[in-house]
Amino acid sequence: MTDASHQAAAGRHLVLAAVFLVAVIMPLSFTGPAVATPAIGRDFAGELSQLVWIVNGFMLAFGSTIMLGGALADQFGRKRMFRIGAIGFTLASFAVGLAPNVLILDLLRALQGIAAALTISAGFAAVAQDYEGPARTRALGLLGTGFGIGIAFGPIIAGALIESLGWRALFFATALAGIVILVAGVPRMRETRDPGATGIDHWGAASFTAMLVALIFGIMLGPDHGWAHPLVVALLAGAAILLAGFIAIELMQKRPMLDLSLFRYARFVSVQALPVAVAYSFIVPFILLPARFIRIEGMSELEVGLMLLPLSLPIATIPFIAANLTRWIPSGILAGLGLVVAGVGVLLLALVPVGSPGTAFILPLVLIGAGAALPWGLMDDLAISVVPTERAGMATGIFGTMRVAGETVAIALVGALMTVFVSNGFGGMPAGAANAIAGGDLDAAAALAPSIARMAAADAYGDAFRATMLVCAAITFAAALVTLVTLRARRPKPAAEPIMLEIGA
Repeated sequence: MTDASHQAAAGRHLVLAAVFLVAVIMPLSFTGPAVATPAIGRDFAGELSQLVWIVNGFMLAFGSTIMLGGALADQFGRKRMFRIGAIGFTLASFAVGLAPNVLILDLLRALQGIAAALTISAGFAAVAQDYEGPARTRALGLLGTGFGIGIAFGPIIAGALIESLGWRALFFATALAGIVILVAGVPRMRETRDPGATGIDHWGAASFTAMLVALIFGIMLGPDHGWAHPLVVALLAGAAILLAGFIAIELMQKRPMLDLSLFRYARFVSVQALPVAVAYSFIVPFILLPARFIRIEGMSELEVGLMLLPLSLPIATIPFIAANLTRWIPSGILAGLGLVVAGVGVLLLALVPVGSPGTAFILPLVLIGAGAALPWGLMDDLAISVVPTERAGMATGIFGTMRVAGETVAIALVGALMTVFVSNGFGGMPAGAANAIAGGDLDAAAALAPSIARMAAADAYGDAFRATMLVCAAITFAAALVTLVTLRARRPKPAAEPIMLEIGA
């Protein structure tokens, strides 16, 4: 190789390293704050309705803009959007660490989520352009490993930082990582664009984002205001109208943000059951358990990080095993069996009573982590393999958006379910007190409803947690059944998806 070739190879490897760091930091950006939320609540004495947006705000902003981020990168350049996203993420992370109250912190977290979506979508596209063939497969696989590492070790890193330096250190650390990304990756990244990109689907992006925001707000306000409250009804009805408008807009676009014709493939629709199941079996416990461990079980943040290792560590290792097993076992079968194992884990988690020793959580969390890890690394490939090769790029974009948006909806929906179950257990309880118990904040519940004993409030939390986990287990088992029935073959049969379906798409 010439010196120029060596320099080019070294440059693209540094770009890969920078995007790998992005892949590690992104999951830390929502798992870490989940661990930090109780500490932030103690610091600011914020209401639970505001504290939940520390996680939900980031997830909502990230999920509703990641597909738009990919379109912007194609149109205006991957390097430019990566730079803008990394700068925005770094500044937002630093600002979150300086936030004076919960409201400003929530708003900054939303900005952080938008910047994260730009960075990750542009970074992955840039890596895909720099590598070809088997090298590209290895590079993208390495980025997937980065996500696994971020999820596996994010809680313990967050717990150690919070316990030793305070919750603000978590966001300053992500800002420092952003600086490293900017210094190491951006200068060596080459500018690339999609020559076929002719514009941005502005109306599609706006209607999709508005629909998701209205839906999340409607779900979250339902337990507080009542599901028949005019504001809640208006938000949920507005979400339905916006969804219909989004579908109509996408059907009229020459280059839609989301090509709805892919949903004519029955197997592609079935694949969407996988991220739904992972959201309810893995993501939901991941978000709910830190509050239970700290506020109900009395653990420290560092202990929470250690407790979550059985849940998160399998994500960093088992996807590799699953990828190798696909040589002998179809991906759909592996994914479905994994969901069955995860469902059993969620079922066992529902049966762990409040006040149990930490060891009682280990088996359920291991089963959930191992079960969810089996489809974790197979989902994207399944989404691509069930559609024609020329539609693979769009299938990946749709699947990624549905995955993140589904996780955001699941977190909001489960939070609402917890509150509903608490309210049903106590007739006439003030909505604020039910909300506080659902979030594990028994002190706030006692202040709002002094007549309720702390032990009774803890029991109400345990009953609500059990009922919520049973719902999550049922969803997981249903998705496992769909997967095992519809995705058991290695490839779709030609007769099942005739070419005629693509006419006029």
